[in-house]
Amino acid sequence: MMAIVEREMRKFFRSPALMMASMIMPLVQLIVLGNAFGGKIRDARVAIVDEDGGPQALRVREAFDSVRANIRTFVPIYYDNEKQAMEDVRNGKLEGAVIIPPQFSRRIYEGNHPQLGLVVDNSDNFMSSAIESELTDLTNALNQPTVEPRILQQAALSVVELYPYIEYMKYLLPGSLVLAMFVSVMIGGGMLYIDDKARGVHEGYLVTPITKLELVLGLNLAGAIKAVMTGVIITVIGSLIAGVSTIFNPVTMIGLLIMILLTALAFNTMMFLLMVRIEDPLVPRAMFGILNTLLFFPSGSVYPVQAFPPWLRAIARVDPFTYAVDGFKCLLLKETNLSAVWGDMLYLTIFAAITLAIAIPLFKRTL
Repeated sequence: MMAIVEREMRKFFRSPALMMASMIMPLVQLIVLGNAFGGKIRDARVAIVDEDGGPQALRVREAFDSVRANIRTFVPIYYDNEKQAMEDVRNGKLEGAVIIPPQFSRRIYEGNHPQLGLVVDNSDNFMSSAIESELTDLTNALNQPTVEPRILQQAALSVVELYPYIEYMKYLLPGSLVLAMFVSVMIGGGMLYIDDKARGVHEGYLVTPITKLELVLGLNLAGAIKAVMTGVIITVIGSLIAGVSTIFNPVTMIGLLIMILLTALAFNTMMFLLMVRIEDPLVPRAMFGILNTLLFFPSGSVYPVQAFPPWLRAIARVDPFTYAVDGFKCLLLKETNLSAVWGDMLYLTIFAAITLAIAIPLFKRTL
């Protein structure tokens, strides 16, 4: 077994491009997606069409100027023509337009249903939802009375956040870590396994005094070691890039090492089971794109599982990615102890044992 492991590791270390390919792509994904998604809207171009000119319209304009000077969510651009503002929104020159209708100030003083108009380009749902949300908060702030009543007449919601603000790059870190380990297993385990099989290397093993069980265990152990190395490196580098400091906690470090080991075993045994009956070297290359989509996206690494339809939730329940991502998310982002991730560890352990138990008899029938 150790001779097989040594041979696989020597081959792996003699291919620097192979090592870099299994590590760089998830890091690039973490950096690019972490900065491209999840950021706060800034400098959105919003037209202000003031058809009222009264004191309440002035309050609205002052509120927009205050937003521009502070959080810079909007850049107000003043228009005199409502039709031109709507046309510029349609043509993509503006992200939205706020219409202050005639008699707006008078309606406020009369309590006669004053309304502001908002025109958005809803072909971009993310931008339009962000603008609507920000303007709703702005309108609610304008509706607050100057002098608060002594007796609270409306219920209020007090939000308590358990953790500091988590940027999207930090949110993506667990998924990128799991993806890096999976890519390592695909390249350093699945592809190399099929290539060696096609060259007759596995047949050569059988002329040595080694049992088939030892051969299976040796191949899986070598693949798991490669994935563990990748996991440790990506955890350290990714945490430093994303600004996650929990890796310096001794308890968290132990939990991460256990999760990395169990994830590596689960992924490698799963890949071995998928490849054990395949002879054509082109088949795994065609399968890996499908596996990436089928396993990575339903795991909750990019979007919450609770938003999935029932059939996709069913895939997430048996997907080892789901439990690996959840375990790493608890340890890296929530700073929990091992009791919070024991269920994830148990599932990965059982999954690895079952897939290996199925793969061994299949392997015996193929040689």
